[in-house]
Amino acid sequence: MGANEDQEMELEALRSIYEGDESFRELSPVSFQYRIGEDGDPKAFLIEISWTETYPQTPPVISMNAFFNNTISSAVKQSILAKLQEAVEVNLGTAMTYTLFEYAKDNKEQFMENHHPGNSTPTPVANIISVETPSTAPSSKKKDKKEQLSKAQKRKLADKTEICKWTSV
Repeated sequence: MGANEDQEMELEALRSIYEGDESFRELSPVSFQYRIGEDGDPKAFLIEISWTETYPQTPPVISMNAFFNNTISSAVKQSILAKLQEAVEVNLGTAMTYTLFEYAKDNKEQFMENHHPGNSTPTPVANIISVETPSTAPSSKKKDKKEQLSKAQKRKLADKTEICKWTSV
């Protein structure tokens, strides 16, 4: 079975599993977000998983760059991403998006044990992180160059996200 067929099957499964789940959000047919934790939980965080062209044979891109996570320190984000990366390595070659979201939900307290909501400062834009393994296909390197958004576009996107947050799906 080819990567595209695997992706189509996983996409169908994700839509079925998370139908009506306000924490799940399909950004595109190859990019998904899941909020770990309840609304108002100071230790809640958002994970974004994007599939590469050759996923699941190659790792997905896992990101915590969402504005929702701006109060979480870089160290905590890096720790969470490192633990998720370990889970990716174990599941490489199989559909893993659901597994990664569930792994994060099951280990939320452990992941966030060093997060102290009261005294944290927002992560500077320069420190935004994501994990992309170097084993991604060469064709995906051409796609790494993303269009830069202006401050006004970023504000508009943040406002739109805040208004629509978790209402669609």
